[in-house]
Amino acid sequence: MQIDARGITCPKPVIMTLQALKELPAGEALEVLVDDETALGNLTRLASEKGCALTVTEADDHTVMTLVPEGAVEVASAEEEAAAICDPPATVPSVFAFGSSSMGQGDPELGHILVKGLIYALSQQDQVPSCCLFFNDGARLTCEGSDTVEDVRTLEERGCRILTCGTCLDFHHLREKLAVGGVTNLYEIAQILSAQPGVVTV
Repeated sequence: MQIDARGITCPKPVIMTLQALKELPAGEALEVLVDDETALGNLTRLASEKGCALTVTEADDHTVMTLVPEGAVEVASAEEEAAAICDPPATVPSVFAFGSSSMGQGDPELGHILVKGLIYALSQQDQVPSCCLFFNDGARLTCEGSDTVEDVRTLEERGCRILTCGTCLDFHHLREKLAVGGVTNLYEIAQILSAQPGVVTV
């Protein structure tokens, strides 16, 4: 089953997805096409809350989210559940861009302690960022062996989109070690940075 939610803003994509999941035959997958960052984050949260395996694939001008429920999905009221899942409009910076594996100038060890603490703090906020971008040396933060991976994964599970620069992964020979999130390119990074109302660069 497929839902085309491109050009539609929340909570409608969440309502449509909940209604489809309720009627989805056992063992089948649901594909949802979206082109809105908020919808992507909210649907990621929906998948987690409803116990659905989630695969996210980037297309040319949209994202394909494939949800596979573990069993029957119970939905009492799609409208009410969507209201609980969807975030209110962001009033804080919604994108964090990590261009380094440390934070600030000075001692690198202290800088890494700080960036690890920041990622943990973000994962515990009432409202997580809609997206975290990792590029240049910051690409290491999403790869195997980094002590930040689990906190980044918590961000993703709570609805934050995690994207790491593919060119940077290749440069550092880390593409095969990416442990959380998806791979992006500079074109998409530019789109995200220019479209968001608030961006924090770390």
